This record gives sequence, C-alpha cells and structure tokens, in this order.
Amino acid sequence: MKKTVKMFLILLIVIMALSTVLAGCGSKKAENTGEMSAKPGDDKASTEPVKKSDMTLTVYDRGTIPAEEGTVEDNRWTKWISETGPVNAKFVAIPRWESMQKMNTLFASGAAPELILEFDPAIKQQWFTQKQLQPIDEMIEKYSTDYKKLLETYPQIKKLAVKSDGKMYEFGRVQNLRTNHFLYIRADWLKKLNLEAPKTIDELYTVAKAFAEQDPDGNSKKDTYGMSLSFVSGLVLASAFQNVSWVVENGELVRDWDRATAMTTFMKKLYDEGIVDKDFVTDKNGAKAQQDFITGKLGIYGANAGGEALGFALYDSFKKNVPAGEIIPIALPKTEFGQFSPVLNPPIQLTAVVNVGAKNTEGIMKYVDFMSTEATMKTLKYGLDGTHSKAGANGCYAPIDAEKFKQEVSYTGDLAMLTNPALEGKCALYSSQLNADKPLEAEFLNIIKLADEAYLSPERPVATFTEYMPQLPEELQLISKNGEKSGANGTLAPGNVLADNWVKAVISGAAYTPEQAMTDSKAAWDKIGGKKLEEFYKSWYAENKDKAFMQKDLYTFK
Repeated sequence: MKKTVKMFLILLIVIMALSTVLAGCGSKKAENTGEMSAKPGDDKASTEPVKKSDMTLTVYDRGTIPAEEGTVEDNRWTKWISETGPVNAKFVAIPRWESMQKMNTLFASGAAPELILEFDPAIKQQWFTQKQLQPIDEMIEKYSTDYKKLLETYPQIKKLAVKSDGKMYEFGRVQNLRTNHFLYIRADWLKKLNLEAPKTIDELYTVAKAFAEQDPDGNSKKDTYGMSLSFVSGLVLASAFQNVSWVVENGELVRDWDRATAMTTFMKKLYDEGIVDKDFVTDKNGAKAQQDFITGKLGIYGANAGGEALGFALYDSFKKNVPAGEIIPIALPKTEFGQFSPVLNPPIQLTAVVNVGAKNTEGIMKYVDFMSTEATMKTLKYGLDGTHSKAGANGCYAPIDAEKFKQEVSYTGDLAMLTNPALEGKCALYSSQLNADKPLEAEFLNIIKLADEAYLSPERPVATFTEYMPQLPEELQLISKNGEKSGANGTLAPGNVLADNWVKAVISGAAYTPEQAMTDSKAAWDKIGGKKLEEFYKSWYAENKDKAFMQKDLYTFK
C-alpha cells in the first residue's frame, strides 16, 4: 500500500511539472528583438487575449491619407498599434495647423485626450501655464522600462523636459543630427562664367550679380535671377548673418539689432540692382522661387530638407528640366559676424504631453514604452518586413515597391512621433535608402556628402546659441509673439511692426533706409515691453549657460 501511494505521488509531481512547462511555453510572448513585424499582432500572446485598457491620444490630421487606407483615426496602422501594443488606442484627429484652437476647445469641454502629441513648444508651454498638464516623473518611475532606459542613455531629454517647477512634463525622442536647410548654387554657371564658389558675403553678391546679368543659361535673354530671398532662402541668409534675434556677446545673451540691419542692407542692394525677384515678399511659401530654380532660372537657392526625400524630389525635378545642369551645396559665406551653418534637424524633439485629467497613467506609460522600441520604430517607418520593405546589402531597409509603399506606409510619420530614429544608427539617414549604382541617386549621395561636410561642423556652428530656447512665463509670451514673429521670409516677413519695418527698408529705395528701420524697430520693441524679455533672457542665460542644452551639445550627436 505504501509503495502504491509513493508511486502515485511521484506520478502526480511529474504531471504537475509537465503542465507548468507546457503552460509557460504557451503563454510566452515574442521578445522585442528590434526586427520589423512580419504581420500585425505577431508579438501578441498566443493564448487567450489579455484584456487591454483603453487610452485616448491625438494624431495630426494633414488630409494626406489615401481614401483607400481609411481615415487618420482608423487605418491599417492605427489598427496595428492597438493589436500589437499594450492598449486599445483611440485616436482623436487634430488639424495640423489648427492644433491650438482644436485642443483648447477639447480642454474647455473636458474631452481632451489623455496623451497629446504636439510639436510646438509655445503651445505646450501655454497648456503648462494653464495647469492643463500633469508631470510624468512618477509614471516613468513606476511603470516604464524602455523609456526609462532611453533617458539613461540620453539624459539631455530630461534636461529639456523639465519645467519651471523642477518636474518633467514632456516625452521626447532622439534622432541623428542631420542637415536640413541647404544653400544650393549652380556649379555649371560658375564654370561658364569663370567664377569660384563664394566664400564671403561680398563674393556672394558678386556671383549673384553675374548670374543675373551675364546670361548664364546662354539664351541671349536677361531672364535669370542671381539668388532667391523667399522662404527658406531668406532663412538661410539670416543664418549667414547670424540674424537670429538673440546672440551671445561678451558672455551675455543680448537682443541683436546690428545683424538685422546688415542683412537688410545686403538684401536692399540685391533688390535695388534687380539681382533678385522683386516679388519675393509675396512668395510666402517659396513656391515661385522653387519653380524658378527647378526650371533653370535661378542661380542660388535655399532648400528645405535638402538631404531627405524632399530634397531628392527637388533634385529629380531639376534634372528633368535641366539635364545638363549641375548644383552643389556650399558652406554659408562668411560675414563680419563670423561663419555659420544653416538650420539643422535637432537631435532631440519633445513631442508629447499628458492631460492633467488622465487616469490611466500606467497605460500611457506602457504605450510610450512600446513606441520607444526599435521594432515599433522600424515597422512604422518601413511597414511590414517582406511586404513593404526589405533589408538591402548594407543592412538597411528600403521600400520593395515605391508605389505600394507610398500608398500604404508614407503617412505614418505622425503616428511615429514618439519613435526614436537614432536607434537605427546610420540606417536612419535617408542616404541609406539610395542606390549608388543609379546615376541620379549617386549624384544625390555626393550632394549629401558635400552638405554634411559644409554644415555638420562645430567650426561653422549653427547661428543660434541653442536650438532649445527656454520656455517663457505667461506674461512674456505675448511680448515674444508680437516682437519676434518672423513668418515665411525669416526676420523680414510681414507679420508684425518690427518685421514690416525691415521689409519696408528693402523695397522702398532711398525713401526708407535700414538704419531708419532699426531706429523704428527699437522704438516699437521698447513700446511692447521688449526690455522685460531682454532681462529675462539675460538672467536665464547667466544661470543656465553651463547646464542647459547649448549649441556645442548638438555636435555630440554626430
């Protein structure tokens, strides 16, 4: 009898052990390896589904999603996020260029989503001032794994996310430091007119004048412009003059007027001599200048996202219109204020805040963790492995079918505002998707190389002392809005009294000089309370210059 009981107990133990092993095998989730998903839901548990909490969040609506794909709130990728991620994500569409108005209405009605994705720091600062947001320190500490690791690797995120009360209020992401604005010049025109690429602002004037007056396109007509002043071209010129409003002089942060005056004087000279298109003020988005450039009528042009897909599309259009044309990016010419580089893509972006009324902080944090992984980033960027993209010889993913990719994947950028391209290393760069065996793409790869050499150098730093200006107290925000709004042509676009003065000086001939514009602008600045803003920035810089994210910190992300 004892022997029988003993055998029964042994058998029972074996059965229980086998049950435990089999249960463990059945419930184990796929590990996050950094690979793209093969299909939606691949990394879910294979046993009965776990009940997920609901979470509401915003998504920009740009009106660009193909009708066949659904809507911005309901499409293949919003479904994939809910199926694969840790929560049932309920998306709320926010018109891209009306986010403040839409969100303020939602806040007022008590219907604002729990997680709010927003790029504009001024809008988020307003919500913070109005106590519409809640700090995120505790939820990170209690619930996070992946995002907590990201903060440990990139402590600069925390440095930027902390508000005036010492707590973090924004989630961020990390990208590679990349070129953004390019200064393009027609290299074939330089050769034809026996000119060198300009290295100083005086040489830039000489070259632009020759492009406008010496028939570089050889059609025996005076139908070319030397350079553009519209939109990005104006912003690039502002970088060359370091005309960025706030500059460091003698160890202090001060409001600049001399650089604005010098830039206006230069532009006035180009305008008066007919070297530039005199309609540049009304060309607010630069569309006319771009058309002139791609059709071979413009010699010097500032391009946006020069080393990205947008830049390649511009180059492709140029070569189709002017097959024999040759363009190269050049370092910004040196001025009396130094030599600088144009705007770069900042390596850290703060992209999300949490509604003060949000209760599901665990779900929010798990969602942010899910978005912070390499696997999620790759899937939202490239689509499904083997369906939309595949790894090439360089190990980087690229689309299999360009049209299919455009239709089914190209609209995911706003869903991916919390993903981290830097996790991909060099594969995050647009250049990794180009094929050097194709002549056009090989040419563009060389353009990117030249731009990186010209612009990603601390020897020619960006013109601003920081890419991340401090958040202003509520009482100073209106002063900043009225006195610093720049608009489509940098500091010279209409939009407020100060900007209008500079524009007036460019287009008014001898009747209104840059010096008069400076005098009038200073008076207007004082009238709106600009001195208060000057004192704030001066004090902030003195206290934070050794600990805030400054110009030099950009180049640690190369």
